[in-house]
Amino acid sequence: MNINQQELEQSLVIFTDGSSLGNPGPGGYGAILLFPKLNEIIELGGSKPTTTNNEMELTAVVSALSYAVNNTEKVIIFTDSSYVINGAQTWMYGWARNDWHKKDGEEVKNRFHWETLFSLIEERGKNRITWQHVPGHVGISGNERVDDIARELAEGKDVKLFRGSLSAYSIKDILSIEINSEDAGKKSNKKAKAYSYLSKIDGVIQRHETWAETEARVRGKNAQFKKAISKEHETEILKEWGGIVNED
Repeated sequence: MNINQQELEQSLVIFTDGSSLGNPGPGGYGAILLFPKLNEIIELGGSKPTTTNNEMELTAVVSALSYAVNNTEKVIIFTDSSYVINGAQTWMYGWARNDWHKKDGEEVKNRFHWETLFSLIEERGKNRITWQHVPGHVGISGNERVDDIARELAEGKDVKLFRGSLSAYSIKDILSIEINSEDAGKKSNKKAKAYSYLSKIDGVIQRHETWAETEARVRGKNAQFKKAISKEHETEILKEWGGIVNED
């Protein structure tokens, strides 16, 4: 990626994702806002009974920028949605000139969200926002976390959202955007439902049913944690970690 560590540390960094179980179907969105200069991080999320994946992807970005409307720093937004990036950088300017209708005369889908995003970008200044497309499941922790938030909210789960200091956040490599080459060539399991969550602290491995349980154990500690999407995947993780689950 063409973004260096210094840029990340001097910017408001946003990760976003959206999910729907069916298209349309129940959906959720997740966003992480982190501002290294203030040692601050905030997780956002929400759900809707009937929606689409595109609407949730867009809602995540709108929610994040709306929350940060009083922050005037440069923004870097990481998303896996080409729909959002293409719309925000290109499409919506033509839509705005045409009263939010496409060339064929049809009204733009998700018009309210696009109009809101247009206003937010115009107010901040489009040159103050860098859009970064994140490939599929490539080991970037920020994107993995917002994926979990969006999917679990779509599933109707109670998701505990973090708000506090960056130093107290459980995901210690949240500012890392280095692609994991081992994951990059694998079939994406980004939207897969979790079979289990595993955490390892001081050599002790535990299994958890939800992310909330996992976070409660690892927050503020030097820990490892991963989502397993199947029993076989769980076995692979345990083999990689060189241990077994402590059932006590």
